[in-house]
Amino acid sequence: MYDLAFRQFEVSDTRVFERPQAGRMWFEGVIRDHLDIGRPHQIALIFNTVVRRTTPGRFRTRVLTKGVDPTLCCYYKSSRLKQYFKEGKALRTETVICDTKDFGIGRRVCSENWSALQEVGESANRRLCDAEAADAEPAPDVATFSKVTQPSKTKDGLYAPGLRFGDSRVMAVFAALVGFCNIVVGFRNADMTERVGELLEEIPYTCRQATYDLRRLKRKGLIVKIRRSHHYQLTDLGRRVAVLFTKTYGRILAPGLTSLDPRLPGDFAAANPVAVAWRRLDRMLDQFMESRFVAA
Repeated sequence: MYDLAFRQFEVSDTRVFERPQAGRMWFEGVIRDHLDIGRPHQIALIFNTVVRRTTPGRFRTRVLTKGVDPTLCCYYKSSRLKQYFKEGKALRTETVICDTKDFGIGRRVCSENWSALQEVGESANRRLCDAEAADAEPAPDVATFSKVTQPSKTKDGLYAPGLRFGDSRVMAVFAALVGFCNIVVGFRNADMTERVGELLEEIPYTCRQATYDLRRLKRKGLIVKIRRSHHYQLTDLGRRVAVLFTKTYGRILAPGLTSLDPRLPGDFAAANPVAVAWRRLDRMLDQFMESRFVAA
């Protein structure tokens, strides 16, 4: 006698928009906005045609048009989290569990395992949608920003070191934690060490440094530890702060400072309006100071 076992378990969430066109525009905006923020493992284009070697015609990358649906995918071990806009009317989020042991759940088909898998899938779907919604919310206020960047104390009187904006290690930590891959089951010290190390490139980042960073993130109220595990998750405030730091640094500060670099080649500077304006201002300041010195 044999028991039935789960081969694959899928939990989906479908949200129908009253204005389908606005919903599709929102989802495509999510994909553009999260290439560097959510860092999904894959952005796929799903064509409504089976393509084989014998299929006539040319196949190449083109602007999205009818019959092509963008799909966002994130993976955790052998399972995946997928999101796409279905039939041009609804946002569909799916958690596909291909191995129940990825989440410490048995394979046997029974009510206990069924409920546990359903809870995992619903939680993952909800956290992905909540994260996308949180990323569109206004940035934290000045007081919150100051509390995060300056040293402070917790309610228990514990010292919480500041997380300085612009510090390469701090920026790498936030960029690593804001990824969608942390949504399913959170992240561990080892996961953080690996991802931050990849972002820092030549600068070494150890698990000991990760332990210190996890401690100050927790004391700032930016992460919480998941009960009965070694995993952590970003809080709502933590995600908002991480998104603010990552967007501001990656999209404004770093490119802006590059535009102001006097070593920027002339042809690149001529095509950059910020660089052109900065160099014009620099020349005008030089002329002004020179004229004042001569007059004196």
